[in-house]
Amino acid sequence: MIRLIQCLLCFILVFSVLPQGANAHEVNPAYLELQEITEKNFAVTWKQPLKDGKRLRLVPVFPSDCTQSDPNLRLAGAAIVESSQLGCDLRQGELRIDGLQRTLTDVFVRIVYQDGETISVLLRPSAATISLEQPQSGAPLMAYFSLGVEHIIFGYDHLLFVLGLCLLVSARNLFQTITAFTVAHSITLALATLGNITLPGPPVEAVIAVSLILLAREALTLMAGGQTLTARLPWLVAFGFGLIHGFGFAGALSDIGLPQNQEAWALLLFNLGVEIGQIVFVLFVFALSWLIVKARRSSERVIRTAAAYSVGVAGTYWAIERLLSF
Repeated sequence: MIRLIQCLLCFILVFSVLPQGANAHEVNPAYLELQEITEKNFAVTWKQPLKDGKRLRLVPVFPSDCTQSDPNLRLAGAAIVESSQLGCDLRQGELRIDGLQRTLTDVFVRIVYQDGETISVLLRPSAATISLEQPQSGAPLMAYFSLGVEHIIFGYDHLLFVLGLCLLVSARNLFQTITAFTVAHSITLALATLGNITLPGPPVEAVIAVSLILLAREALTLMAGGQTLTARLPWLVAFGFGLIHGFGFAGALSDIGLPQNQEAWALLLFNLGVEIGQIVFVLFVFALSWLIVKARRSSERVIRTAAAYSVGVAGTYWAIERLLSF
């Protein structure tokens, strides 16, 4: 049952995300930080990712009584960073991001006042405005939890890897396999964000794509009656590639950074968000699996085969595109 649904979802997901190309797991948000230096005077840092080398048309709009200095621009990896000064009372009015509704990008907003109060919130294309006069709901760090959930739910290549593992793993071995994947990417995520141990982004993305090709080949071999390393030691393969996927997860956090003196909590919440998103996805998988098997068991092998080839096609497509982008 588990294998059936993993195959079907792979098939559906592959053809829905292939047009997005190399951006399959790049759910990196823009980042707006406003740090109050003196009363009603803020240091502004506005960082937004580049899309195919081009700047997105996103513009922070502050309350009408604000005065802003000319920004200093610099390039930081695959993002453009603007630094400026802002003079006004950021406890009144609204703050919005113009142009956000035309993108798939979120904006992580962090406002730090002199008295220590901090506002952290994710603005989305469907909700691009924040009221500065109303107290923000939830703890400031919970924005990192939301970011973690979104990063896994929309990280299609990460999800395809989990589904690919389930093509090869029996029900009794599924828990230890997924746990190995979780432990591994948690380790490298912590090393990258807290220990500043990183790998170049493009090679990491390419290896993640190659991991899909490997799982697809292993699944097809298993269905043909052969024996594979992944089928015999799924936890080992999951752990090994999980280390690489962890550096992929770290991409989102590296763009926005971690709040000073709260790094461990922010990292924990981000990682918890990733795991909650993964659990929700797996629960959906089980529910859909039950419905499909109940409806028509005879189609199981056809769907499994089509899904395995789909995972391989997706991995090949992303691998070539990412290698060409080096």
